[in-house]
Amino acid sequence: MTKGGRSSPEGSPAPGKSDQPKVLVMAVDLSTRYLGLELSSPLVAGASPLTIDLDVLQRLQDAGAGAVVMPSLFAEQFERDEHLWTWLHEFQPEELPDLPQLYAQLKDYNQGPVQYLRLLEQARQRLSVPVIASINAQAPGDWTRFATWLEQAGADALELNIYYVPTRPEVSSQQVEQQYLEVVQQVRQATRLPLAVKIGPYFTSLPHFAAQLVASGAEALVLFNRYLEPDVNLEKMCIEPVLVLSSRHELRLPLRWISVLRDQLSADLAASSGVQQPEDVVKALAVGADVVMVVGHVLRHGPQALAELVEGLRRWLEEHETTLDELRGRLSMSRCGDPASLQRANYMQTVVSYRTS
Repeated sequence: MTKGGRSSPEGSPAPGKSDQPKVLVMAVDLSTRYLGLELSSPLVAGASPLTIDLDVLQRLQDAGAGAVVMPSLFAEQFERDEHLWTWLHEFQPEELPDLPQLYAQLKDYNQGPVQYLRLLEQARQRLSVPVIASINAQAPGDWTRFATWLEQAGADALELNIYYVPTRPEVSSQQVEQQYLEVVQQVRQATRLPLAVKIGPYFTSLPHFAAQLVASGAEALVLFNRYLEPDVNLEKMCIEPVLVLSSRHELRLPLRWISVLRDQLSADLAASSGVQQPEDVVKALAVGADVVMVVGHVLRHGPQALAELVEGLRRWLEEHETTLDELRGRLSMSRCGDPASLQRANYMQTVVSYRTS
C-alpha cells in the first residue's frame, strides 16, 4: 500500500518513484587556501598586461579565477615618475607648458605608481576574490617602499617578482642567492601581508635555496618565472626584446620541482608556465601545487579560456570520482611510488627510450 491507501499495479513502481536507484551527485568543491587566503578555485590569473584593466579583472573573476595577480610595479616606473615631477617642478608657474599639450605627450604614460595604486584600490572595491599585488625592483629601498604602499592601498598579498640576471664573472652564486634572501627579509619586516616569491629555475641546489627563502619569510613560492630571452635583429644589427608565450611542454619544469618540494617545505606552491588545457591543471595539482597560475593561455584567448580550465578541472574530478584534496600531492616525490623518476634515472630512461621514426 502507498501513502493514502492507494495500491500500485503489481510489478510497477509507485507513483512518483522510479525503479532505478537514486544517484546523489555531489557538487565538486574547488575551494582552496593560498597564502592564508580563501579562494573559490585553485585557478589564479597570473600577472600579465591583461590584469592592469579593471573590466578584465572582473571578467577573470566571473570566469572562475580564485584570485588575480596584478602586473608587477617596476622600479623603473617610479623612477620615470620622479623624473617627470622633477621636470615639472623646475618650471616657474608662468612657464608651465600648455596642459593639453602635456597630457597629449603623456597619453601613453598611465602605468606609474599613482595609477597602479589607484587601480589596486578600485579592484579591491569591485572584486570579491583576493587581489595580489606584484613588485619588481632592484634597490632594497624600492622593495620595501613599494610593499608599504601596496599594503596601504589594500592588497590582499604580495608577490615579489625577483628578476636578477648576473652578468659579471666575479659575482658568485652565493652572492646571487644572498641578494634574493635579503630582499625577502627586508620586505617581510616592512609589511604584514602574506608574501609569495616568484623565482626562476636556475639555481644550483633549488631545494636548499627554496628552504632558505621560506626561512627568510616567504609563505609561498611561484615556480617559475620565465626569463624572457632577447633575440638578435640582423637587419638592424641589434639585440631586441621579443615576447614568446609559453608552450605546454614548459610545464614539465615546474611539475618536476613542485613534486620534489611538495612535502619538504612549509610553504604554498604555485605552478606557472605552460598551462593551456584542463589536463595541465590536473597535473600541476597532482604533483602538489596549491594553485595553478594561468597567463599565456588567457593572453591568447581571453578570460573565457580560464573558465574552460575551471570547468575542465571540475569535470575531471567528477569523472574520476575524487576530490581536490585527494588529488593534490598524489604524485609528490614522496608519494609517487618512483622517486627516481624525478632524479637521475629520468635522464637515462628518457635518452635510452628514444626511437627515431
